[in-house]
Amino acid sequence: MSARTIVVFTRTAGYRHDSIPDGIDTFRSLGQEHGFSVLATEDPGELAASLGGGCAAAVFLSTSGEVLTDAARAALRDYLAAGGGFVGVHGAACTEYQWPWYGDSVVGAVFDGHPALQPGVLDVTDHDHPATAHLGDRWEFTDEWYNFTSNPRGRVRVLATADESTYEGGRMGADHPLVWCHERAGGRSFYTALGHTSESYADPVFRQHLLGGLSWAARWQEEDR
Repeated sequence: MSARTIVVFTRTAGYRHDSIPDGIDTFRSLGQEHGFSVLATEDPGELAASLGGGCAAAVFLSTSGEVLTDAARAALRDYLAAGGGFVGVHGAACTEYQWPWYGDSVVGAVFDGHPALQPGVLDVTDHDHPATAHLGDRWEFTDEWYNFTSNPRGRVRVLATADESTYEGGRMGADHPLVWCHERAGGRSFYTALGHTSESYADPVFRQHLLGGLSWAARWQEEDR
């Protein structure tokens, strides 16, 4: 597999987001614009083969529930240990609850509910990253404003936080990370809690956010920034 190919994994065993096709289309469109190809799959065997074949990054796009076989889990662990790249979008934090290593060392935190879909504001706290370099200090967005079972700060590099004063239903207080990156599993992992709606994937600002996260995880950031 080419070092300019990513695998977009969208299997769901719980809630299925209507925006998944829009997310796939967005990654394909970004690939056409920036010179990478996209393999979209819901087959954990195909995912494992792609990881073993040297794909540039694995994108878990609004996955949910227990979606990996034992072989796919082993492939993901080996892939990241060898320096591979992971991008988690939105529901990726609602995935593999029965495999604690995934939440801790792949995504960085575990989903713990959300309020109603509504507009709010993110505080962009780190502009020195391709996923946030194009953003101002405040980013208005409409999403579900995920809560997590614990605050990942200290284990991850936080890029943006939710301002809970701008929406209803936040449960993490003044420090509520929503976007972060880390290298806890050996490779590069990027996660954004945003991406619930189909409309978000038509937003050029959000598309640049995804591209920046992907380019960092795949180590393309200096080329694509």
